[in-house]
Amino acid sequence: MKGLSFSLKRAVGISGLKTKIARKTGIPTTKQGLERKIGQSVLSVFTGEKNENKQIYNY
Repeated sequence: MKGLSFSLKRAVGISGLKTKIARKTGIPTTKQGLERKIGQSVLSVFTGEKNENKQIYNY
């Protein structure tokens, strides 16, 4: 069937665990999320903005 796929990581629960860890620690576990967080930190140094309470990713 088109659009039907199976993910062993989701079936075992690894994806959910990674999501829970990322939410609790505030540290993204994906490459894209990490790049976004680091980029925002670098930009805040140059612009002088404090983004301590700002969430940079949507769930």
